[in-house]
Formats: sequence, C-alpha cells, structure tokens
Amino acid sequence: MSKVKTSFFCQNCGYESVKWVGQCPSCGQWNTFVEELTQKDSKKNDNSWKDYNDEKRTNRTIPLHAIKSSEEKRLPTSDTELNRVLGGGIVPGSLVLVAGEPGIGKSTLFLQNGLWLKDIPVLYISGEESEQQIKMRADRLGLKNENFYLLTETSTQIIFQEIKKLKPQLVIVDSIQTLQTPFIDSSPGSVSQIRECAAEFQRFAKETNTPVFLIGHITKDGSIAGPKILEHMVDTVLQFEGDRHYAYRILRTLKNRFGSTAELGIYEMTDEGMKAVLNPSEILITQKEDQLSGIAIAATIEGMRPLLIEVQALVTQSVYGTPQRTVSGFDLRRLQLLLAVLEKRGGFHFGMKDVFLNIAGGIKVEDPSIDLAVLCSLLSSYEDVPLPQQICFAGEVGLSGEIRAVNRIEQRIAEAEKLGFEKIIVSKYNQKGLAKQKFNIEVVTMGRVEEVYKYLF
Repeated sequence: MSKVKTSFFCQNCGYESVKWVGQCPSCGQWNTFVEELTQKDSKKNDNSWKDYNDEKRTNRTIPLHAIKSSEEKRLPTSDTELNRVLGGGIVPGSLVLVAGEPGIGKSTLFLQNGLWLKDIPVLYISGEESEQQIKMRADRLGLKNENFYLLTETSTQIIFQEIKKLKPQLVIVDSIQTLQTPFIDSSPGSVSQIRECAAEFQRFAKETNTPVFLIGHITKDGSIAGPKILEHMVDTVLQFEGDRHYAYRILRTLKNRFGSTAELGIYEMTDEGMKAVLNPSEILITQKEDQLSGIAIAATIEGMRPLLIEVQALVTQSVYGTPQRTVSGFDLRRLQLLLAVLEKRGGFHFGMKDVFLNIAGGIKVEDPSIDLAVLCSLLSSYEDVPLPQQICFAGEVGLSGEIRAVNRIEQRIAEAEKLGFEKIIVSKYNQKGLAKQKFNIEVVTMGRVEEVYKYLF
C-alpha cells in the first residue's frame, strides 16, 4: 500500500507548501493554509482525445511563419448580450468561467442558452441539482430541445466516459466546485480538486476544439472561489452580478482572450428566465411627472455601449457633529474630491451638510465622465432648484474646477438625442472631435464649473 501524501495549500492563491506556515509567501495572507491529500492514483489519467474528432493534432515544434492564420469561426447564440460580452459568439475550444453570487441566475442563464442552441448537441453537467429540478426549471422557461442532454454526476471519470459516447459540441458544467477527480484524494471544492478538474476540462477543450462553460462560486468577499490559477487557466472570465432586490443583472467581462474586457450585458430577471435588455438607458432613467431637485442625467459609456443613467443627490443640514457622506454605486473618495472642488472653487459650504448620492437602477459606475452630472445634482439639491428635464451631462471635473474632455463624445450625444433630450453639456475641449451639424440636439460647451452654475441657476 502506498504511503499517504499530504501538502498544505493556500486557500487564497493555491500556493503549495510541504509544511504549515502562518503567512502565505505568495499572496501574503495569514492563516489560509489547509492540509490536503495529494497522493495521485497509481493508475494514470488516460483521458486521451485522439479519436474524438477527425482533426489530427501533432505535438511537434513548428516555426511560427509556417502556421496558417485563419479567422476563428464563432458559434453565435440566440442571446445578444452573451454574444456581445464574449466578443461576437462562442469560440470553439474556449474555456469560459462564469462566477456570481448564489441565486443570481447563473444556472438559469446557461440552461436557457443551452436550450436555445438547437443545431448542435449540448451537454449540461449538474453536480448541484437533480434531473427533476432541472426539468422543472426548463418547463418554467417554456423551452424544448431534442439536442439537449443532461448528466447529473460529480466524478470527472464518469463525465468524460459519457462525453466520449455523446460527443457534444458544447459542454456546460454547473459547478466546477462540486466536481471530483479520482486521481486526487481530497474533498470536492478544495484547491487541489478544483485545479485538477479545471485542468482536465482545459485539456478536453483544447484537444477536441469543444467550448466549455464552467460555472463557479464566489467567496464571502466577492472573489472567485478556488485558487487564483483557475482564472489564469481559462480563456474568459465572466462575472454575473446585480442586486437581488432589483430585477436587473449585469454580465461583466473580467478577462477575455478573444475580445474586449470592457463589455457588459444587461439582463432582466423574469418568470420566463433571463431577458436581454436591448435599451438599458430607458430602464435606468425613472419616468417622473414632477420636476424634482437633486436629479441629473449623465451620458456614460460601458464597454462599447453608451448609457444614460440617473444620478440622485440629497444635501441636508447635518444634525450631528460630523457630516455624513453616503454613496451607492459611485466611488466615495471621488465624491469627497468633487465636494472639495465645490467648496474651494465655488464657495459652497458643504462642510456642515450631510451628502447622500445614489446611482439609480442599482448599477455601479466607474466612468469619470459622470463627474459633471454628480456635481450638478449636488448643486441642484443644495439650492433646492430642479434641473431642466431635457438636459444631460458628459464631462470629467478636474481639481482646479475645469471641465475636462471625455472620450467617444459622439456616441454619448447620439444616445442622448435618441432618447429625446434637447441639450447636452460637454467640455469645451471636446470641440475638436465634434461636428455640430450632425446632431439634432443642442450641444452646450463649457470650460469651468462656475460657468455651468451660472448657466443652470
């Protein structure tokens, strides 16, 4: 009988050590080392994919110039948002990791995408739910597909035996943390199990040219569960996020070897599953009849798509000694910076005021071009004067009170025009890239914060 071998693994980054250490030498975290069995089975992992498809792969050295470059044929899905986030469709042989909080809708999203692909055999592997649960969900979605196959199994050896029989052209694994390979003796969800199972799927994807989606869990602090090496192994990392109190969900790209990492897809959670939101600007601006103070509309860009979002501010007299600064969906330090600019350049005394700021719709914005809208909503609440309804803003504010130019201004103006706005205030330094005659919306250019204040109030 072979001797049992154990190692200590850092639960944060996957660093391996022969003995327990208090602080991880790789990532610097304390008390993250856990002992795991690492004795691999003496029988070799024989998942070879030589006969899987007709393509002959040769593992020999070849000069780069001898390789013929070909455009990667993508598999488009019926989901426009998923296509956008992946960069135009599913790339054959790609390994995609999708992570998100429990109950956010990851399984629903990929079950419906698998059911929509009717031309190719799709295998959905579930280690978390029974066949009955998945059937109930598919009935609720109201989708039928003769080419959709289901496997409820956690052992990778059995999974790959079934894959060899079925030869699917798309594999969805829900979830990678529940799988277990017989070649490692530790429990499912441990660092070594996740790493080994992901490596087996990576080998399968690359050797057979079959795309694989791995659904993953996230930890309490919001990072993807398992070792950091998991994110390095895969081609694309998607984060599925959203506030569970809102119906809207955002699919973000954190890493993409086949496209842009700045893309995002927006979904609405409905009874019939996830519905792609084609015009997010309309849902992010609340329809109101009365004019209210403290509300400004910002023209922002997320990835390649322009969005109009509503910025809400509330400025009140501070009751307690220390004034509060509370934000939702915006950077708190950025708000303090803008308040300092108003205090110094405009002479407004925010020092004794409580300031609350909210980006409507539950989304988080990092684009600096919403500075001007934040500033105008603060001034509107401070003066208790509503801003004109048909006006929006796009500009970054500098520390000396100047309004700085922002990129892709034409797209922002076109989006504002499409939604029926009459005026957009932008930086005067954006005039170079602006052809005024193209738009049916009045483009007002300003250089400093004081000018905006005089213009609006």
